[in-house]
Amino acid sequence: MSRKHPIISITGSSGAGTTSVKRTFEQIFHREKVNAVYIEGDAFHRYDRAEMRVQMAQEAERGNRHFSHFSPQTNLFEELEQAFREYGETGTAITRHYVHDEQEAALHGVPPGTFTTWKRLPENSDLLFYEGLHGAVVTDKVNVARYADLKIGVVPVINLEWIQKLHRDRSARGYSTEAVTDTILRRMPDYIHYICPQFTETDINFQRVPTVDTSNPFIARWIPTPDESMVVIRFKNPRGIDFPYLLAMLPNSFMSRANSIVCHGSKLDLAMQLILTPLIMQLMERKKSLK
Repeated sequence: MSRKHPIISITGSSGAGTTSVKRTFEQIFHREKVNAVYIEGDAFHRYDRAEMRVQMAQEAERGNRHFSHFSPQTNLFEELEQAFREYGETGTAITRHYVHDEQEAALHGVPPGTFTTWKRLPENSDLLFYEGLHGAVVTDKVNVARYADLKIGVVPVINLEWIQKLHRDRSARGYSTEAVTDTILRRMPDYIHYICPQFTETDINFQRVPTVDTSNPFIARWIPTPDESMVVIRFKNPRGIDFPYLLAMLPNSFMSRANSIVCHGSKLDLAMQLILTPLIMQLMERKKSLK
């Protein structure tokens, strides 16, 4: 953690909705005139798209049916930890960009499924913002979580997460239901060992819970809408959180535990704005106090 160069880390699985949360943060940064620099979790994958396919085929031949993007073997955890540590110490770090599609390829000048070259982040930023799979990962070799000042988990209940991933990968990436299902099954051991444990490290978890039947996510025709959901917001340390204010500002919300508030799914963005804006401004005030 760094008072002078704070880091905010958003962690969630593939299809969890971290990109939507990132947009909420960008709105806050713009409104409050916070100059943020960004690191994408995909930038720290070990293999590009073609290399990953080769590695998966080789692992399958060895009998390993659970080789996935979630594991230490397929990610640069040490380099990610170094980036967090370096930014906290100096206010800059080395990162790159993973190019997902043709639109990004035109922007960055490299083919889809590959990485840009490593580059140093701009200096004189107010904070670093990370969004990806491993922003609070802890293993026997690395501890990325300890370098982040504010850690947010985005954690839909598992069936909803699968529905979101199925719809995204089929519509945006052209995968079949069978292919996405195979990916979900292949990733499950690494999901249990490297994704789930991060949500005990996070300061706040936002968990969307559908109020419609999602018992068979593999045949769901639609993603449950915010109006068909509730959101459970869990605070690791509820001290200093003004729960009476949040309950007053979020209609029909209630406390489910001493550290958890539940609100309607349509109020998720408002809840994030109310909760996160003061925390971001606290980081900025703490930073200014050192000048």
